[in-house]
Amino acid sequence: MRITLYTRENCSHCRQLKHWLKARGQTFAEFDVQRSRRAAKAFAQLGGHGVPLVVVGDEVVHGFDPKHLRQLLGLDNKNQHDTGRA
Repeated sequence: MRITLYTRENCSHCRQLKHWLKARGQTFAEFDVQRSRRAAKAFAQLGGHGVPLVVVGDEVVHGFDPKHLRQLLGLDNKNQHDTGRA
């Protein structure tokens, strides 16, 4: 499943999200909305107001929501209280 992240360089939630995905063996494409006009335009078209914004397949997730991401990615949900820590 394709995962696309819209981020900003100095965003702590973005760094946490990337770490969380990598720890679970997920690959993703990342676009910095501050550095790329094309990324900023796509971000706006997706209804983005804040980063991170995650697109998993056709689903858009606003913010870092580990529970929702686990469901979308079909990951084992052993930890019902996933805080985003790897």
